[in-house]
Amino acid sequence: MARTFRRRHVQHPLSELNVTNLIDVAFTLLIIFMIATPLIQQEQTIQVNLPTESKRQQDKPDPDLTFQTISINKAGEYYWGSKRVDFRDLSELLAEAAKKEKPPVIRLRADWTLQYQKVITVMDELKKHNLSKITFDTQTTD
Repeated sequence: MARTFRRRHVQHPLSELNVTNLIDVAFTLLIIFMIATPLIQQEQTIQVNLPTESKRQQDKPDPDLTFQTISINKAGEYYWGSKRVDFRDLSELLAEAAKKEKPPVIRLRADWTLQYQKVITVMDELKKHNLSKITFDTQTTD
């Protein structure tokens, strides 16, 4: 069955819609989200049992702030974002971060079973580099 695309009457609107371009855009967005989602979740791959706190209303963070995560797992290993580093390298990375015009807010994620001295050591290092904007990641209890 052949279809003619010529209009018989100029007054009648063409009721056919070409959705090929829309399907291309939808598949492109799907691929982008499939690639981006694992990268977003990459920080959460470090196994850390966070301490708990009660639920409360959270303040909205300033959108101009940048965050840098320091994680300490159960074995006492340090992570800068998702990269494992030793304490000496962590100190050098903190020195570089302190030199920036707008130093990042440090998110400290420490396992709840960890010896408290490990957290204090990191806090001491943050003070040495004048990094005073610090948040502690916790879990909320129901």
